[in-house]
Amino acid sequence: MSRIGKQPIPIPNGVEVQIEGATIRVKGPKGELTHQIPKEIHVERQNGTLLVKRVNDERFARAQHGLQRTLIANMVKGVSEGFEKTLEIVGVGYRAQMEGNTLVLQVGYSHPVRIQPFPGITLAVEQDPQTRATLIQVRGIDKQLVGQQAANIRAVRPPDSYKGKGLRYRGEVVRLKPGKQQAGKGKK
Repeated sequence: MSRIGKQPIPIPNGVEVQIEGATIRVKGPKGELTHQIPKEIHVERQNGTLLVKRVNDERFARAQHGLQRTLIANMVKGVSEGFEKTLEIVGVGYRAQMEGNTLVLQVGYSHPVRIQPFPGITLAVEQDPQTRATLIQVRGIDKQLVGQQAANIRAVRPPDSYKGKGLRYRGEVVRLKPGKQQAGKGKK
């Protein structure tokens, strides 16, 4: 039995869950999400929680059990609380600003890079008061879309391995390589 799959999913107040055959629809204060469940997985409601069970013990059903439970739990959390990823801009002259709902990045290229958010995703540019770094906030109700949007933004200018300049996730540790001067000191 899957350790994650057998855990019940609590349904918070204000969240409605509809199970219609192989489709599960979760509606909450932040929005609505829909998901198709494979036929090997069965979802039932008990005492204000959702239980995810597998129909048989075949390999595919065992593989999907914990995955489907996690996807449904992420839907419930997304429509009630939402998800957020934060990126930092590190580098002299690197800037970000919003033009309407479009993110405009100036990160060392000869042209500004414009990024349109996915539907249901909101982008915001803020200043960290302690480190004075520019932060890009990616928010939404779908965890996969929030992560993909943040990864697309980071891919514009990933952190440089020598100076550390670029876009990185908040709290990401970038290990810097020694340059030519440092690497050659131990020789001779």
